[in-house]
Amino acid sequence: MARGQVLVVDDEPSILSTLKKALSLEGYAVDVAGGIGVAEERLAKKSFDMVLLDVALPDGDGIGLLQRLRKTAAEPPVIMMSGHATIDLAVRATKLGALDFLEKPLSTDRLLVVLDNCLRLVRAEAEARELRGAAGYLDELLGDSRAMRDLRERVLRAARSNASVLVMGERGTGKELVARAVHRASSRAEAPLERLNCAAVPAELIESELFGHEAGAFTGATRQRRGKFERAHGGTLFLDEVGDMPLAMQAKLLRVLQEREIERVGGSETLNVDVRVVAATNRDLAAATASGAFRPDLFDRLNVVPLELPPLRARRDDIVLLADHFLTTAKRENGRPGVELTPSARAALEALPFPGNVRELRNLVERLVILNPDDAVTGADVERLAGMGSTRPANGLYRSGVPFRVLAEEAERTILEEALSHHGGQMAATARGLSLERSHLYKKAKALGLRAASTDTTPDED
Repeated sequence: MARGQVLVVDDEPSILSTLKKALSLEGYAVDVAGGIGVAEERLAKKSFDMVLLDVALPDGDGIGLLQRLRKTAAEPPVIMMSGHATIDLAVRATKLGALDFLEKPLSTDRLLVVLDNCLRLVRAEAEARELRGAAGYLDELLGDSRAMRDLRERVLRAARSNASVLVMGERGTGKELVARAVHRASSRAEAPLERLNCAAVPAELIESELFGHEAGAFTGATRQRRGKFERAHGGTLFLDEVGDMPLAMQAKLLRVLQEREIERVGGSETLNVDVRVVAATNRDLAAATASGAFRPDLFDRLNVVPLELPPLRARRDDIVLLADHFLTTAKRENGRPGVELTPSARAALEALPFPGNVRELRNLVERLVILNPDDAVTGADVERLAGMGSTRPANGLYRSGVPFRVLAEEAERTILEEALSHHGGQMAATARGLSLERSHLYKKAKALGLRAASTDTTPDED
């Protein structure tokens, strides 16, 4: 596939021949035109990614054609060329919309660099326009790193399809934001986007949450309730932490994805549903299928379009950009417009490990805005307040002179706190995630003084 469609407009046959050969060798598909009239004919019949346009042509003025192109629906990007270049002419062309201005005789190497850079810019702007509908959900998709540019391109490609999407990545990498972006950039954007955290719903209620229930279907079901699939009809259903879905429910979900129909719990009516599923997990589902914890046929059904989110440590060049973005928001929301990051603060941020990824960075920046007494945030401030947000002792688990019993209790507390946080405070889901009996988890949590947000407050009987 060609790198791009390029039209070269010049009245010198030698230039047309040289540029066509040079650009073709670099993988571009090249058309040529020796004047304004031929160029306009080419442009009327075909779309071009870039136009290389001479200023002085035998049947007209290249600047005039540039002006007319700016008024067309296609509006192809233009690089101007001239053998009689002046600063005024270059400024005028740029103001009229030319991406660059090259002076003849042309350097082929410079032309190739300029063309590549301009095409990248044009495509990035097109990508931004396509994603504008998802602008409110892309905070954690910001970044100029190759990893993030590739991710945004894959998000766009996924959005244009109707296939199931599996979003994989560590905690805090922005999996929900990717799911929202896929929905908002898709043809389903005007329809509902429903979300279910599979790890936060007790196993006995997840079927009702997904498929709904009829009145009297179970104790407490006093009226009919529509489930997530029904409410998402025509739109998208985001299944977060799908790796924590119970095996029995996985089989039912697979049937729905295959048949595109559901039955409410306690009902007999079959309902057709048109729902695009985007699932997310921070677990290794391939390994889970091998161990029997996740159905391989469901994995295959969900993993049609895989999207792997890079951890923040794999794109450190984005840390300062993200920090500046979060800083702007935090200053506005917390009434501290004067707070700024010094160079040492930026360097300190770039050096942090950020196991919590972009979410941890955002929280740290907001903490700096709220708690730092001075407007000028230094590297020492970053290190001090970053340590405040860590649940693990700064020097690791071992501390000389502290009894093993105390260290072990601290380690258990850290593990349980992180597990409860991961599972939204739900004790049942946390017990499953740790492969513990729920009664044992309750006893352990009580002994450590931990509280859960779960409503499943009755422990299993021994």
